[in-house]
Amino acid sequence: MTGVAACAESGREGQQPRLRADALRNRERIIAAARETMVEFGAEVPLDEIARRAGVGNATLYRHFADRLELIHHVTLSVMSRTADCAESALAEESDAFQALRRFVHAAVEERIGALCPLLSDGVDRDHPDLVAERVRLEAAVEAVMAAGRDSGQLRTDIAVGDLMVAITQLTRPLPGSRCLNFDQFVHRHLQLFLDGLQAPARSELPGAAATLDDLRRRS
Repeated sequence: MTGVAACAESGREGQQPRLRADALRNRERIIAAARETMVEFGAEVPLDEIARRAGVGNATLYRHFADRLELIHHVTLSVMSRTADCAESALAEESDAFQALRRFVHAAVEERIGALCPLLSDGVDRDHPDLVAERVRLEAAVEAVMAAGRDSGQLRTDIAVGDLMVAITQLTRPLPGSRCLNFDQFVHRHLQLFLDGLQAPARSELPGAAATLDDLRRRS
C-alpha cells in the first residue's frame, strides 16, 4: 500500500488564520489526538483526555477550539481533506488505474471513516462552507479515480462513488460489544475481497441502482 503513510501526513484543512510554527504544531497534534480518541471512545471522550493524548495543556486546547463542536468540525475537515489527498495522489502516481483505486481504498480505511461518521450527527453544521467545499473536493477526487478505472476497462460500470464509500464506511465501523478487539486486523483482508468484486468483467448483476453521495445524504 504505497503512499498510505504519506497520505496520512498530507491533509489540508480549510483556511485558518496564520499561526506561529509551534502553535500550528499544537493545533495539528490536538486534531490528530481528537481523531484517535474519538475513534476509540466516541464523540463524548473527555477533552482532558484529548489534551493529554496531544501532549498539551487544557488551556492550549481551548485557545484553539472554543468547544467540542468546533473541535469535531475540524476533525471532520481533516479526515475529509486527508482522504481526498489520498485519492488525488493515488491517481497521479500510479500508472495502473485499478492499482490507483486499490491504493486509495486501502489508504482511506486508515482514516476510520465509519467510526467518525457519528460525529456528523452531534450538532455539526453539515452545510458549513468549509465542509461543503471539502466534500465536493472529496467526491470529485474519488470519482476521478473510479472514472480512470472504468475508462481502462478494469472497473465494472454499474457502481458509483456512493457504493465505494458505503463499503469503506461499513468496514471501518466499530462492531458493538467488546468481543472483536482484533477486528482491525481483518479490514484490509476483507477490503481486498471487496475490490476483487469490483473488477470487470462483472460476474453478476447488482440489484438496484448505483449509489451516489447525494443518494446517501438523502437517505441519512
